[in-house]
Amino acid sequence: MHTALSRPGGRAAAAVTALIITGAGLVACSAPTDQNASTAPAADGSDAAGFPVTVTSALGDAVIPEKPERIATWGWSAQDAVLALGVVPVAMPAFAYGGVDGVLPWDADAIEDLGGETPTLLTGGDTGEPNIEEFVEARPDVILAPYSGLTQEQYDALSKVAPVVAYPDQRWATSWEDQTAIVGQALGLTDAAADLVAQVDADIADLAAEYPALAGTSFAYGANNQPEIFNVFRDDDPRVQLLTQLGMTVAPPVETLAPDDDSYFYQLGFENLNALESDVLVAYFGTQADVDAFVADPLVAAMPQVKEDRFAPIVGESFVMASSAPTVLSIPWMLDQYVPQLAAVAERVG
Repeated sequence: MHTALSRPGGRAAAAVTALIITGAGLVACSAPTDQNASTAPAADGSDAAGFPVTVTSALGDAVIPEKPERIATWGWSAQDAVLALGVVPVAMPAFAYGGVDGVLPWDADAIEDLGGETPTLLTGGDTGEPNIEEFVEARPDVILAPYSGLTQEQYDALSKVAPVVAYPDQRWATSWEDQTAIVGQALGLTDAAADLVAQVDADIADLAAEYPALAGTSFAYGANNQPEIFNVFRDDDPRVQLLTQLGMTVAPPVETLAPDDDSYFYQLGFENLNALESDVLVAYFGTQADVDAFVADPLVAAMPQVKEDRFAPIVGESFVMASSAPTVLSIPWMLDQYVPQLAAVAERVG
């Protein structure tokens, strides 16, 4: 079991609470008939209008005949949008990394605020291999996986259980805004999803205005998951896009050093780190010990960003998950704590 970091206070906690209250008001909570039952639709039935719904993805069309009551999710973050819309899924992935007993802290908060119980936790999330039998046992009306790495074969197998909503274009590349909109469409809550996105966008804009040093500051975003290798995330990755929403810009070498393919990240050997020029270097680490080991490497220590204290690590498994798969729940959970640290580094540029 992994130990989660302390829940940030202030605006972040308030934003999370507001999101859940908003969602709960949109989808009235009724007492579930079993521990994993979803919350009931609104009493006026307005959110059931418009069905059947067809959601198109890169892997196929999901035809949802009527408003789904039993929702299963797959991938890193669909459960966040579902919970923010006031619905407790019947099944969602277990998160060994960043979670407590398999549940991410902001999801645990949302489930508690909704008066629900922990959904069935699906195995295979760490390998990307869904266990089809677990989905069969969960009896979902729909499977939501807009931010995932589903293969065509996996999609086809899961589609025999229930309609599957996959990613619209590339695997692991759906923005948090699009994820929320897709989930809202699948659940018949399009307007509510748009309201959630607008609320989080406003919070991000407020933070950007509060820390003007971020505006125009270039950055490179990566991770050291293998010895002597730095994974560099490209400009279409959601974690990178979140920082650009704060006014920062992707450093030009991020793309000029990239291979000519559609991958969302690429690997750079430590011997080439000097070419990754940027105002600020951002990278994530599970522990502070991992950070210390990274900067102790002579090739890393020689980077101007490290030598000149322009390095802004994201530390802690929960914070890594919150920033790596940003959502309407995880963004307010982590940004209030990380943005002041990031801005302090940006102020040292030049």
